[in-house]
Amino acid sequence: MAIVHLVRHGRASAGWDTDPDPGLDELGAAQAEALADRMSGPRPIVTSPLRRCRETADALARRWDVVPDVEPLVAEMPSPEGVAMGERVAWLRAAMATTWTALGPRYVDYRDAVVARVASTGSDTVITSHFIAINAVIGGCIGDDRVVLASLDNCSVTVVETAPGRGRAGLRLIETGHEADTLIR
Repeated sequence: MAIVHLVRHGRASAGWDTDPDPGLDELGAAQAEALADRMSGPRPIVTSPLRRCRETADALARRWDVVPDVEPLVAEMPSPEGVAMGERVAWLRAAMATTWTALGPRYVDYRDAVVARVASTGSDTVITSHFIAINAVIGGCIGDDRVVLASLDNCSVTVVETAPGRGRAGLRLIETGHEADTLIR
């Protein structure tokens, strides 16, 4: 069994409908530094390949002298093929109000891959990831098919325990991260 700290990235410098891979803005960088101040370590760090997550992980990595492992399986939920950049936020808002099953097999597979990757974590680890991906893990822990279960704030920390053979996902939810009025930009 392992304790996994799922960290939502700090505030991004651009919206999901204007930049496919923004880094952190000034507030997001400060959030990442504050996170590093309050987390104990060192421990392994896994991060989504997207800049906002890598930059959030870097704050911890510098403090702990750890090289993060970049893992595509904990990346952001993909938008549908053919959806223009400017239409992504409208699509995401609609997707957030439904279930994985209603979104279809591509999104059920995405959810299941994120959950399986977290469940396979063999040692106490920090994973920097995304709002939807962390919600997928929460849903996997409690057996809930809704896309959004918690309005996780930037740099919030959700804690799960890998528990092979326990429950549908092999995960147990210990603590949901701090919630806020999350603005999907």
